[in-house]
Amino acid sequence: MTASPRRRHDGRNRAILAIDTATSRVVVAVGTVDGEPLGLSTWPAEHRHGEQLLQSIERVLGEANIRRSRLEAIVAGTGPGAFTGLRVGLATAKGLAHGLARPLVGVPTSDALIEAAGLAEGIATSRVVLLLPAGPSDRVVARVGTPARLVAGGGELDGLHADDVLVAVDLDDRAPRDAVARGARARDGLGAALLRLGAARLATSGSDDLAMLVPEYVTLPRGVAANVGEVTWSPDPR
Repeated sequence: MTASPRRRHDGRNRAILAIDTATSRVVVAVGTVDGEPLGLSTWPAEHRHGEQLLQSIERVLGEANIRRSRLEAIVAGTGPGAFTGLRVGLATAKGLAHGLARPLVGVPTSDALIEAAGLAEGIATSRVVLLLPAGPSDRVVARVGTPARLVAGGGELDGLHADDVLVAVDLDDRAPRDAVARGARARDGLGAALLRLGAARLATSGSDDLAMLVPEYVTLPRGVAANVGEVTWSPDPR
């Protein structure tokens, strides 16, 4: 588990908490209401989200001198990502938001990774083509302003432009090495990006409905083909 301590927070001021469990590394970040990072913790998920998530949240808040009661809002990464991780992360975020009577904002993990990649590489986010795993062989392709789509295992990435920059997360053996390196740098900035995007959402459009906010799982239900190659997102079964 790694942590990145930031400047100590004045415990009297408000803060926001961000949680993401969509990738193979869990991210917990806390920041000011303007989205400035104050503390960060990240560790390999390894199917242990439920064991360590709440403990990590308490540790990050404590190191930043922030009491739960001073949290202004909760930000949750909504994916796309793995079923178990996303459900644990979003359930935890909803539980905190409900228990503290604070707003909850869902931010697509793909959006945050694209923003983090643009900042890390010094390029416009419109040039970033994000690749994420979808099961053992398929991949998800996401970019700004277009629907995410599924690429079957072994399929070619069509529609790329000459100045596009590939960023691959959790695809160490299934993407070019330079794209994997960019993905690692993007994930290093995921917590800060979630804080920025969450703060911006809160300032402009407010919070999400706890009952309606659902994770973004990538699924191809039995007997159902993907429509025009786009990703089919599964709804919360509740």
